[in-house]
Amino acid sequence: MKCLVINLDRSRDRLAHMTAEFASLGVQFERVAAIDAQDRPDLARMPLRVKRKSSLRLADAEIACLLSHKACWAIIAAGDDAYGAVFEDDIVFSAKAGALLADTGWIPVDADIVKLETFFKKTTIARKYVSAGCGFSVSRLHRIHIGTAGYIVSRQAAHDLIGATEDIGIPVDHVVFNPRLATSSSKTIYQLVPALCVQDQFLGDKAIGLPSLLKSERSDQWAAIGMVKRHKKTGANKIRTEVKRIVEQIFDICRLRQETIIPFDYRGERVRPPHTQRRENAL
Repeated sequence: MKCLVINLDRSRDRLAHMTAEFASLGVQFERVAAIDAQDRPDLARMPLRVKRKSSLRLADAEIACLLSHKACWAIIAAGDDAYGAVFEDDIVFSAKAGALLADTGWIPVDADIVKLETFFKKTTIARKYVSAGCGFSVSRLHRIHIGTAGYIVSRQAAHDLIGATEDIGIPVDHVVFNPRLATSSSKTIYQLVPALCVQDQFLGDKAIGLPSLLKSERSDQWAAIGMVKRHKKTGANKIRTEVKRIVEQIFDICRLRQETIIPFDYRGERVRPPHTQRRENAL
């Protein structure tokens, strides 16, 4: 299984970081040159034909990110391996990641995609776990769990994702991991538990300093059009949201599903979710 790392030509520090990460695992990787929004002024003029609920146009960096992932999908779709792994260059690995990246025998035979990272947000997975070895398990992913910093995709699913994104308009992490969209709901997706990797930005005081480039550009766009503050929900909207949440909980219980935050172990310690850290610091 090829391990592909998306990396901007100007981000040599991140390439050095990923080289060290893979070397520590004893696993080879292939660098894929990322599309750089700074070098592509045409991205701002690219027609986005997909209808979205948000009034915000995709940031140029988001478009470039999707195109970069498509370049990886093309490599996997054209290859001989049944699966390929895709990583962004700001992640850190669990110490036991090497064994799972060196062998695909643990991947469920019906898997189209396996999410390897955690975003430390609540999601819903099946209560049934299947051992993947080395202390990891896989479970079906049934709710949105954004982030495409680390995932495995089958050759056929890679081919399907390329065809499904001919029209640009949805961020890549929603394309792959938002079951409200056909691109995701049509796939059999598993979550690795605990996560195999996590973005450096979530490591708190253990982070080495690799901030999200997408987040900073999106924040600039929000500020430019005066949308930094969130709109408050009306009473009716709050009631609808709560009713929907309760219905989903009942549905999940009946379908043997559970809501959880996917954990991550780093250097022998369980990483605490950022919002938990903030709450404890406030006490």
